[in-house]
Amino acid sequence: MAPSLEEPTQTLLPSSRDFSLPLKGRSVRHYEPGRTHVDDYDDYEHDHLKPRFPDLHWEPLTEIPYHDRGLHGHPEFRHLLAAATDIRDYTPKIGTELSGIRLAQLSDAQKDDLARLIAVRGVVFFRDQTDLDIDAQRELGQYFGKLHKHATTSVPRQPGLEDVHVVYTDEKSKDQRAMFTPTFLWHSDVTYEIQPPSYTSLKLLSGPPRGGGGDTLWSSQYAAYDALSPGMQKYLQGLTALHSAEIQAEGSRASGRPVRRDPIVTEHPLVRTHPVTGWKSLFFNTGFVTKIVGIPRTESDAIIRYLNEIIATTQEMHVRFSWQKNDVAFWDNRVCNHSASYGFAPHRRHAVRVACHAERPVFDPAGTSQEAELNERYGLPAVNKDGSGQSNYND
Repeated sequence: MAPSLEEPTQTLLPSSRDFSLPLKGRSVRHYEPGRTHVDDYDDYEHDHLKPRFPDLHWEPLTEIPYHDRGLHGHPEFRHLLAAATDIRDYTPKIGTELSGIRLAQLSDAQKDDLARLIAVRGVVFFRDQTDLDIDAQRELGQYFGKLHKHATTSVPRQPGLEDVHVVYTDEKSKDQRAMFTPTFLWHSDVTYEIQPPSYTSLKLLSGPPRGGGGDTLWSSQYAAYDALSPGMQKYLQGLTALHSAEIQAEGSRASGRPVRRDPIVTEHPLVRTHPVTGWKSLFFNTGFVTKIVGIPRTESDAIIRYLNEIIATTQEMHVRFSWQKNDVAFWDNRVCNHSASYGFAPHRRHAVRVACHAERPVFDPAGTSQEAELNERYGLPAVNKDGSGQSNYND
């Protein structure tokens, strides 16, 4: 167990939910750089949602019908925004935060707008969703499609929640930073499935206070596709990639944990078209893609390294979210990669994820570019991709 960094005296800092400037006359009376208050979980309200690994065996998944609710959403999200008190984008490419919305109380029209907004913006954030308990979170997920059941990761202790994925690190957990390269942590969930998830919600039940770490990052695969040269776009559009569940299955077996569904390898297009937006995106992540089909291994490995560098290092296609208790992130797994971040010990970090199956990935050559469409809509110049000329970099 890591030694506690908690002092017996309480720090006199603003509430973790106080994002405003200090009130007149109030001052900071104590500060320790890089250190935040550590909560006590002796009487933990979410014990029933702690992780377990049931020894079950499920049959292979088969293809099921899927209809994207975002197709019914208003183009300007009017039903959803009518209940909002504020909306702001984190970056032009990805990430939006909505205030005033209670996810547990949405009408069907608002849910459809939400799906459309997530499809457009990649990931949408909601603060302090106290009334979205696990039953409400599952009910909302089921509105968008059949819930996915993960073959290897943990599920809640409470029976009957095998379609909920548990994220859990506590005070006794080992630091795993040395086990992965930072770029490998970028992934899209379970892309080896024949119908990988679309709309995915993650709710933080407990976590580090503000400034304590544990942020999550998302990367837009619309923007990753748009970052490519026209020649590279055309080349990749004709290729497929192998997505494998073997690494996850091997890791579970090595840890003595059950594999509830036999691992599979599935071939998907390297570029896909979104059914709601019509935009093309990469469909790639180093967590599960093992090879690009139909080309030499050397060429495949080089393209995998190249695409991974674009996804992991192109800052304008990233958004970073600092969590607080009861916050929810809702993203479209088809068009986003995401990555956890380490460095939040000795804090507990506990979250529950619900995701629904989407359509089988499809590439439609009639699809369009997010960047080109929005540049035309807003009168912005086309992006120069020829790499010529000379310029200083931005600070």
